[in-house]
Amino acid sequence: MTISNDLESHFLNKDEEERYKKHLTLKEIGFKGQLKLKNSSVVCIGAGGLGSSVLLYLAAAGIGRIGIVDNDQVEKSNLQRQIIHETNTVGNLKIDSARERINRFNPNTKVKTFSERINSENILEIIKEFDIVCDCSDNFGTRYLINDACLILNKPYVFGSVQGFEGQISVFNLNENSPNLRDLLPESPAKNNVPSCEEYGVIGVSTGLIGVLQVNEIIKIILKKGEILDGKIMIFNLLNMNIKKLNLQANKSNKLIKNLSHYEDFYEEIGCLDNIEIVKIKAKEFENLYKRKFNKIILIDVRENEEFNKVSIRGSISIPLNNLEQKSHLEYIKKESLGKEIFTLCQLGKRSEKASKILMKYKITSQSVEGGIEKINQMLLS
Repeated sequence: MTISNDLESHFLNKDEEERYKKHLTLKEIGFKGQLKLKNSSVVCIGAGGLGSSVLLYLAAAGIGRIGIVDNDQVEKSNLQRQIIHETNTVGNLKIDSARERINRFNPNTKVKTFSERINSENILEIIKEFDIVCDCSDNFGTRYLINDACLILNKPYVFGSVQGFEGQISVFNLNENSPNLRDLLPESPAKNNVPSCEEYGVIGVSTGLIGVLQVNEIIKIILKKGEILDGKIMIFNLLNMNIKKLNLQANKSNKLIKNLSHYEDFYEEIGCLDNIEIVKIKAKEFENLYKRKFNKIILIDVRENEEFNKVSIRGSISIPLNNLEQKSHLEYIKKESLGKEIFTLCQLGKRSEKASKILMKYKITSQSVEGGIEKINQMLLS
């Protein structure tokens, strides 16, 4: 007998009844509570240290649908804390590694993946189909972006962060009177106050602890049980085992965000890429080189597809910045770079600089065209 999806949402199958037996005996959860978990959806932004424990415990708890947003690849240095990934998945996309692990761990959970870096143009579309947003990102720009998107769409935002032996957790935007990230941090920390990649370190267990606590808050939100960290932030120091709980006050002026494009400065990613030096080439020099060595050049246009379709340089390849770190794109660029020079291009030159820094992370040398397509001679355009 085939059970329709609507009917399935009202029952637990035999595997689920056995799997969640310890939940079913809890008076705070029981059968009705487990069905609420089954019929809920959570999107996890980031599949790294925090995301690893969050995703595994969401699946273990029986959350029916999980979204994973990440465009990074698994590296061996991740395995010290990113426990959802394994040695044999090094080099794979984190979303693929995480999805495969969850499918093996709990086949009842449906997983949807997004192999892209969130930005002000795609985040609303990504998170709108999920009930709760769990922030497992690692930079302040992304955190502000998640916060503001949740304000616009009225989504609960479960916040977590770790550094060294310390971790923080809170719940923002649970209801119309709840504080949000801007009440905790009205201004983004200055870049020189944020540790660089070389300076940054984290004890692996701190990501596990904070991630598990994030899932605990998610479960309480879904079940509407217990005291939720709404209007409070918990701060943990695992080195000396200090725990603090601080109260937060909501400011109505911080809830007036209606358009993400008005706050782009907050969303600029801070940290690792800032320390990478790249080579730039002036538009005029590039034009001359392009005419002389057309067959020895790979020009990567990192603008969005809509921009590329309106105007582009003949022979250029469209790879939007958000997709640049996809495994297939990186493999293609690495292969082509063996016999050709790589150049990056955008509208004004800012995104291409970031693209060249990303490529440098993967040991791919490229040059960013200064001034972007705006400075390119019309004769090269198609």
